[in-house]
Amino acid sequence: MPKSRTLRIGLPKGSLQESTLKLFRKAGFHISVSSRSYYPAVDDPEIEAMLIRAQEMAGYVEKGILDCGLTGLDWILEQDADVRQVAELKYAKEGLKPVRWVIAVPNDSPIKKIKDLNNKRISTELVAYTKRFLKNKGVKADVEFSWGATEVKPPHLADAIVELTETGTSLRANNLRVIETMMESSTRFISNKASWKDAWKKRKMENLVLLLQGALAAEEKVGLKMNVPEKNLKAVLKTIPAMHSPTISPLTAKGWYDLDIVIDEKVVRELIPELKRAGATGIVEYPLNKVIP
Repeated sequence: MPKSRTLRIGLPKGSLQESTLKLFRKAGFHISVSSRSYYPAVDDPEIEAMLIRAQEMAGYVEKGILDCGLTGLDWILEQDADVRQVAELKYAKEGLKPVRWVIAVPNDSPIKKIKDLNNKRISTELVAYTKRFLKNKGVKADVEFSWGATEVKPPHLADAIVELTETGTSLRANNLRVIETMMESSTRFISNKASWKDAWKKRKMENLVLLLQGALAAEEKVGLKMNVPEKNLKAVLKTIPAMHSPTISPLTAKGWYDLDIVIDEKVVRELIPELKRAGATGIVEYPLNKVIP
């Protein structure tokens, strides 16, 4: 197949890898990863994939080594990469919420606010962005690159850290408290600017993003099917949240209807008993792969 008909995509290796592969599976793409290879097999002959650390992704996309990739907004800003942000994909390692980069210090530290970081040592993996952030705040500090285990650096190896957190559990476990949130970050689908101008590659990326967004939209929703006798139809419809319009189809049995609805999973446990009391029967909850608005 000619190279012009191949989309080269970077998939994040590391903490985002499993959640990314799961998302692609829900979107309809099966990706097989070998433990010894950085080139996963994709069941789409028009896609060539490569596993790249999220921290490096934006640079390779900017240079055109990759047509597109998935990485965090944080690493785009860290590299100050000149790429096109095609779409925000709200998922992370442990959930669907954005992650935060925070400045944290030991619980017993005298440091209370940003200005207190003047002339202090800060350890982080996000060095370039942290330096720019502090400069904009008028703070002069020694920002050092951390090769890992950043939470254990204070107080002996650093006065403060800048660290990524989803839940704050690791910070609390290491007796650290947050004094500032520097930024919120989520996963972004990015494209090389020249690749985006290629009509075929642009359409391929748009199609891929549509399916990925549909898979994400389905993560927090489920489908409900039920049978409702005509005499109870109004009562059942009143039970369903106003923003959700069900599909109603007559059954072969006279005076009965089939109702189908897509709804937020978090409300289902309260809704199903109400539907039952309103007269619905044969209620079936089922998972969804994609929801395309």
